[in-house]
Formats: sequence, structure tokens, C-alpha cells
Amino acid sequence: MAISKPKKQEIVKELSEKLARQKSLIFVDFTGLKVKDLSVLKAKLKQIGAEFKVAKKTLMSIAFKERSINADPESMAGEVALVMGYQDEVAPAKVISDFTKTSENAKILGGLLENKSLDALQVIELAKLPSRQELLARLAGSLSSPSRNFVNILQSNLRGLLTVMSSIKKEV
Repeated sequence: MAISKPKKQEIVKELSEKLARQKSLIFVDFTGLKVKDLSVLKAKLKQIGAEFKVAKKTLMSIAFKERSINADPESMAGEVALVMGYQDEVAPAKVISDFTKTSENAKILGGLLENKSLDALQVIELAKLPSRQELLARLAGSLSSPSRNFVNILQSNLRGLLTVMSSIKKEV
């Protein structure tokens, strides 16, 4: 069934608005994917602040041109969907990478991060990076480590002094 011109314009406008908000974008070939699996994937993506969006390749290309995004979905094989991450750059790549390991029908075709093109292998490597929360926890631990060690050193001198004093008291 053909889509009317106003409906196409609405789809392009919606895509363009979503592309303006995205922090990362992944192209996924979902040819042969079951509706049940697709529903599970969409739910996982929604939990992390990402979205799975299906549209015609020509409409995607028009929205990309409007946003000056250097990508051509029309040259990609299969049925192409967009996975847009709105909160975290790495989390959508992790979810899609895990999903493609369990589903033989879904394939990562590439992606965009900060308007730089990524191939499928680079998206998989991105998925291997620690999450933002993990990196922040590591940073906090690294920043607090010197002060914690300094406090332990000061306490060890006091403990040593108390040990000497208690041994002197026992002798007297």
C-alpha cells in the first residue's frame, strides 16, 4: 500500500526531530526477525532510553539530508531499521550486540557516533566499552584513593603509638 505525500512528510519530520536528539545511531538489518523477538528488543531499548525505528530507506535518506548527517541507508542491504540512543552513547550498542548474538536474523550494518560513521565492527567494539556508570564509578574510586590511603597512613601511626603505649603499660 502506497503512503500518501502528507504522511511521508510527517514521517520525515518525525525522523528528523528524533535524529536531532540522538547521541548514537545504529543501523540494523532485521530481515526475517520474528515479531516476538522484535518486541523484546524494543522493550530492552526503551528501558535504556533508546528507540527502534523502522521507515522506508528513501524517507530516512531525506531526514538525514535535512540534518546534514552523512549516511546513506539506501545503499544498505536488507530491511534497515534505526536504533537511536537518546541518553547513553554506548548502551544501545551493547543491547543490539547482545541481541545479534542470540538472533541469527538481526545484523548490525553500521552506525553513527557524534556524526562520524562507524562500520559494523566498530559498533561491536563500542559495545565492549564499559558503561557510563562504570566509568564514573572508576573515576570516583581513582579520585578518592589518594585521600583514603593518606588517612590509613595517619591511622597506622596512631595504632603503632597505641600498641607501644599498651605494651609499656603492661610492663609497668
